[in-house]
Amino acid sequence: MQTVRTGPALGFLAQVALLAGLGGTAGLGGAGWLVGTAYGAALCGLLTWGMHRSGARNLGPADWVTLARAVLVGGVAALTADSFDGPAPVRLLVVLTAVALVLDGVDGQVARRTGTVSALGARFDMEVDASLLLVLSLYAAHQVGAWVLVIGLMRYVFVVATWSLPWMQATLPPRYWRKVVAATQGVVLVAASAGVVPVPLMVAALMVALALLVESFGRDVIWLWARRRPAVSLATPRSR
Repeated sequence: MQTVRTGPALGFLAQVALLAGLGGTAGLGGAGWLVGTAYGAALCGLLTWGMHRSGARNLGPADWVTLARAVLVGGVAALTADSFDGPAPVRLLVVLTAVALVLDGVDGQVARRTGTVSALGARFDMEVDASLLLVLSLYAAHQVGAWVLVIGLMRYVFVVATWSLPWMQATLPPRYWRKVVAATQGVVLVAASAGVVPVPLMVAALMVALALLVESFGRDVIWLWARRRPAVSLATPRSR
């Protein structure tokens, strides 16, 4: 039991340490501390639950990379929360996001090279991707409008749909294109957050990114629909 809790607990401590660092350098406010701490606690709890459910005794090498990326996302979330009360340190936000995006290309390679690929690691990686996109879309909404939240919410809409549509609960096959699309969303949202591109051009880039995301999710939905199990008929067959 102690081994299972070590990784998530260290992740929470790292989250608090990062928030303290942001407080000392960027003057993190109350909203940032509240959101960052809540995020860290949720990360610790959900990761512990996932490890229990999968039977994992400890985190693999790639999982530690993903955990580091998750902690960085918590820092971005804290800065984003503060941005609703005043100007945020954009450079610091972009740096944290950029490091998180770079690590996104590292954890998968580490898992494959160490032979530690797992369903837990894949799910952990996917959820960290989704949380980063949600946080970035919240921040980018300041510059381009609330419609950009569709990018950050699409993954969660898909999850909610699986609760009421059993045919969407099947396991999807691995597809590298998903990672490409997710990385594209991250890069475009970072550019939007940095404000270094003219707004009309940025809006166009975000629309292209959104179109790619719709195509990726749409392809998965079509794949699941085509392989759904037919409904079992309750009618009594007639005798011949």
